[in-house]
Amino acid sequence: MTKTILFEGRNLTLTKGTGIATYARNLTGIARDLGYGTELLVSTDQPLPRSATMSEVALFDAHKKTQSPAMAALRSYFRGLVPVPFGIRTTSVTGSGIVVTGRGGNLLEEFNRLHLAYDLFEVANQHLIRFGKLAKVNVGTRPDLFHATHPTPLKIEGAANIYTVHDLIPLRLPYATLDKKELFFDTMKALAREADHIVTVSEFSRQEIVSLLDVPESRVTNTYQAVSLPEDLTSRPMEEVEDELANVFNLEPSGYFLFFGALEPKKNVGNLIDAYIASGSKRPLVIAGGLGWQYEDVLEKIADPRFVSYRIDGNVIRQENRVRRVSHLPLGQLVSLIRGARAVLFPSLYEGFGLPVLEAMLLGTPVMTSNVSSLPEIAGDAAVLVDPYNVTDMGRSIRQLDRDDDLVRELSARGPLRAAAFSPEHYRARLETLYRSLLG
Repeated sequence: MTKTILFEGRNLTLTKGTGIATYARNLTGIARDLGYGTELLVSTDQPLPRSATMSEVALFDAHKKTQSPAMAALRSYFRGLVPVPFGIRTTSVTGSGIVVTGRGGNLLEEFNRLHLAYDLFEVANQHLIRFGKLAKVNVGTRPDLFHATHPTPLKIEGAANIYTVHDLIPLRLPYATLDKKELFFDTMKALAREADHIVTVSEFSRQEIVSLLDVPESRVTNTYQAVSLPEDLTSRPMEEVEDELANVFNLEPSGYFLFFGALEPKKNVGNLIDAYIASGSKRPLVIAGGLGWQYEDVLEKIADPRFVSYRIDGNVIRQENRVRRVSHLPLGQLVSLIRGARAVLFPSLYEGFGLPVLEAMLLGTPVMTSNVSSLPEIAGDAAVLVDPYNVTDMGRSIRQLDRDDDLVRELSARGPLRAAAFSPEHYRARLETLYRSLLG
């Protein structure tokens, strides 16, 4: 009989992608490939109709109730005051085909069943605050295993309950996240007590979980993550990539450095810009990614008139910014930017895994990254490692990457070999071992 895994899927419902969403999509896809039935637990921002058909319609309804952040917080608070001793009730939905959704991107097509609950995560948080315990969820037919893709205070009674903890950044770098630190700590303490198993994505994070949360090593497994990109993007002829770089970004192959990721404190982009300017490189620095939080200083640096240069193009004088920013990009354009870069610069202050490093390596692009947290473990000997707090050290390494063609060629060759250690095949084998140990 096919065994069923119920995944918590908060990040899969967000309109903009996140690293955890990428993790969750890879995880659930491999679970299906391994032959498990897959279901998804998600929250809704409004009460659902009693009818399963209308609940399915409500998932795609363009008319959504909107509230101010203050009213939404107040609503969630009062909903959380209602005890849920018998568990949070869910509405189960399967894809009946009544809604025309187009091709791809429909969770009802990816999972056997969706379980929906109104304000699920806020209710669970308030339950944890009041009672110090994980909230029970009632989903009808009980799954064999519940896998939360990030720390969340929920459990399914009678199932094996496992939780992925990507990192302990809210505790280790409290100034670098907007998480409610006490709630995060309380959640982690509850998981340390009640979880059947904890999953993480690097040996660095595994050791932090064991030591800081006092969890026995036997209850924490590192599966790493997988790095992969669509073959139609990675195998595009370089001539097409060069045309795209020229036409869309006005860039030349190997003629720029690249950072990609959200603008937020832990990404260390402000120090990166200072180091880049100090390096004296004439190749522009391209910063690709959306706005996270506390990004105002970074935007000011990008717009600083000192970083503007001019060149004569025929009879026209053209302004060129040494530091350029582009917002969210289609994956294809981002892959082209990575492939064409002289090097990817990723001096993050803290990462549980560091997927951008491996994505660049997979594409044969040299990488400069940090010598802290999980990043040395992930990069191995295939990247230039720097102290992310030392602007002089970073500037020196950028200058080296700018001038040393032999180093660039060597890193280009080492990168794909290192990325191969984190292939989907290796990841699948690690997950298969984990799930078999829990499900038999």
